[in-house]
Amino acid sequence: MTITVVIVDDQAMVRQGIGALLGSQPDISVIGEAPDGAQAVREVARLTPDVVLMDVRMPEVNGLEATATIMSSPSPTRPKVLMLTTFDIDEYVYEALRIGASGFMLKDAPADELARAVRVVSQGDSLLAPSITKRLIAEATQRRSAVPKHSRLLDGLTTREREVLELVAAGLSNAEIAARLFVAEQTVKTHVSRVLAKLSLRDRAQAVVFAYEHGVVVPGS
Repeated sequence: MTITVVIVDDQAMVRQGIGALLGSQPDISVIGEAPDGAQAVREVARLTPDVVLMDVRMPEVNGLEATATIMSSPSPTRPKVLMLTTFDIDEYVYEALRIGASGFMLKDAPADELARAVRVVSQGDSLLAPSITKRLIAEATQRRSAVPKHSRLLDGLTTREREVLELVAAGLSNAEIAARLFVAEQTVKTHVSRVLAKLSLRDRAQAVVFAYEHGVVVPGS
């Protein structure tokens, strides 16, 4: 199945460069682009892509605002949004995930990583640049001691489900979690699905936000 993509960036050269890169992939098709957040919202509604590559910093309507509008749509065909930026600022990461983005990549990431990221988020997984994930964990650890929170929903998780949630929040993929826990990848997928259901979360990205807000992540992960 071909993954359809819309690229949103205020720089034409960036759109063209990313478009050429992704267009060379046999399973990815770039079907549209937009130079700002306002046009992005219109193009996404018109084209219904699988994935939107969304720049964060743009004039007038920025990427976060556009993503919030796209994700608030009642349409069952809402796309996955992968945020792109040259600034790995924690506030952007947290806000992007909170409003429904599925991933966050730096623009200087290697070409093959960008293509892989599109595939990952299109399949329903979340994706964070490892360096950003580590800083989020550190920030969560610091805030946990200052503003401890607990959700009764956590009490409904089994020990293994809690462990899986910690590893998801640490940025590990299903395959990496399976290797860490010495179980089959399908078993991990089942655990993740149960965690999301029990915590009333939409996807893995929201699980990261939940862990960030409730101090689930183990220090030093």
